[in-house]
Amino acid sequence: MARFQSFDDSTSPAQGPERIAKLRTELSRRGYDGFIVPRADEHQGEYVPKSAERLAWLTGFTGSAGTAIILQDKAALVIDGRYTVQAAEQVDTTVITPVPLAETSPEDWLAENLPAGAVFAYDPWLHTSDGLKRLKQAVARAGAKLAPVEMNLVDVIWIDRPAPPQAHVRPHPLAYAGETAEAKLERVRAKMAEAKLDALVISDPHNLAWTFNLRGGDVGHTPLPLGYAILPKKGRAQLFFDPAKMTNEAGAAVGDLADFVDIKDFLGALDTLGTDKEKVRIDAATGAVALIRRIEAAGGTVDVGADPISLMKAVKNQAEIAGSRSAHLRDGVAVAHFLAWLDREAPKGKLTEIDAVEALEAFRAETGALKNVSFPSISGAGPNAALPHYRVTKSSNRPIAINQIFLIDSGAQYEDGTTDITRTIIVGEPTAEMKDRFTRVLKGHIAIARCVFPKGTSGAQIDSFARQPLWEAGLDFDHGTGHGIGSYLSVHEGPQRIAKTGTTALEAGMMLSNEPGFYKKGDYGIRIENLILVEPRTIPGGDREMFGFETLTFSPIDLRLIEPSLLTADEVAWLDNYHAQVREKIGPQLSGETRDWFEQATRPLN
Repeated sequence: MARFQSFDDSTSPAQGPERIAKLRTELSRRGYDGFIVPRADEHQGEYVPKSAERLAWLTGFTGSAGTAIILQDKAALVIDGRYTVQAAEQVDTTVITPVPLAETSPEDWLAENLPAGAVFAYDPWLHTSDGLKRLKQAVARAGAKLAPVEMNLVDVIWIDRPAPPQAHVRPHPLAYAGETAEAKLERVRAKMAEAKLDALVISDPHNLAWTFNLRGGDVGHTPLPLGYAILPKKGRAQLFFDPAKMTNEAGAAVGDLADFVDIKDFLGALDTLGTDKEKVRIDAATGAVALIRRIEAAGGTVDVGADPISLMKAVKNQAEIAGSRSAHLRDGVAVAHFLAWLDREAPKGKLTEIDAVEALEAFRAETGALKNVSFPSISGAGPNAALPHYRVTKSSNRPIAINQIFLIDSGAQYEDGTTDITRTIIVGEPTAEMKDRFTRVLKGHIAIARCVFPKGTSGAQIDSFARQPLWEAGLDFDHGTGHGIGSYLSVHEGPQRIAKTGTTALEAGMMLSNEPGFYKKGDYGIRIENLILVEPRTIPGGDREMFGFETLTFSPIDLRLIEPSLLTADEVAWLDNYHAQVREKIGPQLSGETRDWFEQATRPLN
């Protein structure tokens, strides 16, 4: 049994019609003509507590991104390319229409479908300043009015809504954090001084956790303590949590740097910032409109911009880098045991997707250091591998069949680091097309791994390197090439990313994923993912400060899926060198039939 993952079907398409009907009744009772339900909590987080799973409860859709717009006569669920198939399966499409984000945005759909003169409601705790601007413009285009609500209208009808989480807040050891909270606060306050700020409201729990070297357990798979902080330019900070979360250990760790305050007093503290006429930074990415309005209503000045902590957190220090390397070696041993086991057992024809998830988690648990998985494992056999964000349930569980591709994307949370790895494996014999597509994805992966670039380069400038081999065959994939990684925090961490939207310049110490893919709907999917670290590079004769990537993940890439004729000599050399490193770092910790399998799996290609 998996300790950290469930395979239950938590929602059903049948729940949507009744709940949407109840919401429409509530809208009518209050004089509203529609309501927007984003996949977000009060911190605009990707991973949210059960009490904030409003979109899933209302519609049945469980993806990590999406927006429902409920009008009296129609409803839409706007989702990106990762979730097109999932949305169609999870919602009752006679009541709510899945709308691909690539075709229309939530705002455009609203502008086209909201009746003139209508009053459209929204929850100011679930929208940022920029998000609200777009929403206002859309409603204005429809000739309608926008109205904030005091209480989320889904919460009004959600009678058995779970209570907010109360996991204990605990200190994150300095040996892993690598920098004291006091030193971090000094750096943050220097940035505040540059911007002439009187205070910073820390609305992103990741930033709060990193700054004060704290961790929690309020959301699944990410050690987050949900709460807020107010950091004045001088004096003690205030950390706002439910008192049930507080521990003596956390209090002792924070010491004189901050006071722990009941979350019930948070709004009053915002009022005080306003009455004191403070200039307050609210994070553009995670700061809710409700925060802005509260401060401004009390007389304060709000400066909406980037929380300076986000970029600081993205650049890992030496302790965090050393911890990640250690975590990846530990994880590499567990993954090697899993891949050897899979290669022995899958050809017998008795394994399922759930079997694979449970086995991999068990191998990681055997390390004795596993705190959690870093996200629910994506374990896709055959057609399910073509769904980039597929999550196996008891009803969707497929056998791992012979002559089919099996894809597993998984990760672990260790106290010294967070991991994320995808491997695509052939069970039996691949087709020529599978080998062609796999090799093109591998070429893109190698292009990113070998990339050298000048300081100031963004992820958007690098993203196409991973796509070129696919583009040459008229192919592509509909997700970013890489996301940032936290240090015993979120497996998805910004602002850095390798994607068309990745505008942040990459800096030495940033960690990202390198995961190009290819997906043939209804047939198979391919993704090869390693984590990488931005590091300085010296180019003889060059006159620019340059960076490259160090690969952190060490695990065999399936040689049986490679078409060697498509690889250049340099690409073959990279692959052989990578596998030599895998053998050197992981091999000594393996024995018996696993070691025998491993030696064969990491042999030179030619």
